[in-house]
Amino acid sequence: MITETGKVIALKGQKAWVQTIRASACESCSVRNGCGQRVLASASSSRANQVLVDNHLGARVGDEVTVAIAESALLSASLLVYALPLLLMVMGAVLGQQWFPARDTGAIAGAIGGLAGGFVLVRFGQSRVGARFEPALVNIVPVSQTSPG
Repeated sequence: MITETGKVIALKGQKAWVQTIRASACESCSVRNGCGQRVLASASSSRANQVLVDNHLGARVGDEVTVAIAESALLSASLLVYALPLLLMVMGAVLGQQWFPARDTGAIAGAIGGLAGGFVLVRFGQSRVGARFEPALVNIVPVSQTSPG
């Protein structure tokens, strides 16, 4: 499971909006000056992300919570969103080239059609199995209480 700590910023029915701040591991890395990942991380670090999760634990606004998503769900969703449209675009280009071999416009039209078809399939696939790819609220982080004196 991939986990992230965040803060509940709003409630919407039985769901909660959780805001997380993306942190970079580059600050503690010994080779951070010679690594290309640092450039990518610096472009997106310290940006707040918001995610809507089921609030089955009864979290309230201001609570610090932990959200999690399974690695397999993240990998499956990535393949669905990126690989399927790309695969259909290539297949469309090949079919378009076969149907209209004298012109490149057939391949271009096939590629555009395949890509659009891939996006449509992803959209319908998301509505059918989207809950499987959603992060879940796993716990409410207890507030540490210090005793006086």
